[in-house]
Amino acid sequence: MDHFLADLSFGSIIDVFLHLDKHLNNLCLEYGNRVYGILFGVIFAETGLVVTPFLPGDSLLFVAGTQAANGSLSVFWLIVLLSIAGIVGDGVNYHLGKYLGPKVLKNPDSRIFKKKYLDKTHAFYEKYGGKTIIFARFVPIVRTFAPFVAGVGTMSYRRFLAYNVIGGLAWVGICVLAGYFFGNIPVIKKNFELVIIAIIVISVLPMVVEFLRARQKAKPSAS
Repeated sequence: MDHFLADLSFGSIIDVFLHLDKHLNNLCLEYGNRVYGILFGVIFAETGLVVTPFLPGDSLLFVAGTQAANGSLSVFWLIVLLSIAGIVGDGVNYHLGKYLGPKVLKNPDSRIFKKKYLDKTHAFYEKYGGKTIIFARFVPIVRTFAPFVAGVGTMSYRRFLAYNVIGGLAWVGICVLAGYFFGNIPVIKKNFELVIIAIIVISVLPMVVEFLRARQKAKPSAS
């Protein structure tokens, strides 16, 4: 764990992302079952705290699934514990948005609350409505800001909770099981860095599409 934190401190973020399999394997060897707590904390922070949208989500779940396939972790407990982490994280984020959002958004271009992130999240709401809470689970950054925006808005907590639970279970289940069943296929294992990059690209693709559509719609009005 000390080496892992040191990597983060000295700016080797890219290396950590691209070699999550090696880092997580080292953590499993060094900390055993305590790794569940580390993973729980990362997933909770990535979904529950608007200041940490940069943490790995989809890729970390996928890699955790590969570790379960190796026998280092339990796929059952990964899905249970990390689903809880994601659901509780979104719940905390919703309440942060409800109680702190109006004050924070008075300065939408602060270092933490970038207006462009909120605009992208609003674009998802306009297209998908309340189901944004489910779909956003699979989109980095939007995943972190969607529950916050839901709290700022008028969505009732009961309605939010239903989408939150469905989305949390689907996100964790799909990503972990994908890693569990496919992560150790020789061709994937041999090209793991490319797989991680592909996961990241596929994850951000919906956000890029929405951004391009928004720009396309804005062109006629601007002319």
